[in-house]
Amino acid sequence: MIILVFLICLAASTIGGICGIGGGVVIKPVLDAIGIMPVATVSFLSGLTVLAMACINVWKNRKGGELDPQRSIPLGIGAAVGGVAGKYMFSALKAAVNNDRVVGAVQAIVLGILVLGTLLYVLCKKRITTKNVSGMIVPVLIGLFLGICSSFLGIGGGPMNLAVLYYFFSMSTKQAAVNSILIILLSQIASLIMTIVTGTVPDFSWGNLAGMVSAGALGGFISARLHKKLSSELTDKLFIGLMVVILGICVYNTVRMLS
Repeated sequence: MIILVFLICLAASTIGGICGIGGGVVIKPVLDAIGIMPVATVSFLSGLTVLAMACINVWKNRKGGELDPQRSIPLGIGAAVGGVAGKYMFSALKAAVNNDRVVGAVQAIVLGILVLGTLLYVLCKKRITTKNVSGMIVPVLIGLFLGICSSFLGIGGGPMNLAVLYYFFSMSTKQAAVNSILIILLSQIASLIMTIVTGTVPDFSWGNLAGMVSAGALGGFISARLHKKLSSELTDKLFIGLMVVILGICVYNTVRMLS
């Protein structure tokens, strides 16, 4: 089973790194669908896997000229705060409901809505006039929203990052992907610190942890190499196909957990 989890995380981290969505958006619903770990454990290990991927990916792409510090740093600050807030929201929901299946269903429904909205935006983005937001306050607030979503859902990032970067900052596909990974990196660091400080680390297998984190790091390395070679058009197609698959998994998980 550890080998299966490793392969899932490697594929998700590689594709997620290329598209800028992190990989957790694939790992979380797929592992929930398999049902081999509790929801809280999947969220925690998925976040660590994406953190490993993001560290490698950002490091490899640091000199590519696609990172925009004037926008990425305020977004990252907001995402870090949002990562803490999202983790708190998840812990509060879990304590209030005290039912893994219900918590998982809520995550699946929210993720499905966000994925569907992002997919519709990407399909129609050529007909949508984008913005070019500057300053500090608005980017911080946008980053806050993205950090809350990624941390609460346990996906360590998400497709909504790209839609937001496209619309509010008029970024190209490849530029948005790189900056999205930086946002994911900062939000996951904050979320991990919050988890450790509050003593809410769930029970987990060290074998799964080692396999998932190493798969995330390897996926980060591979995705950084492929990102430089793939065209924006191909990246868009890969992203759209991935969104359709994730949406289907979210529907399946919602039905399974509520039945």
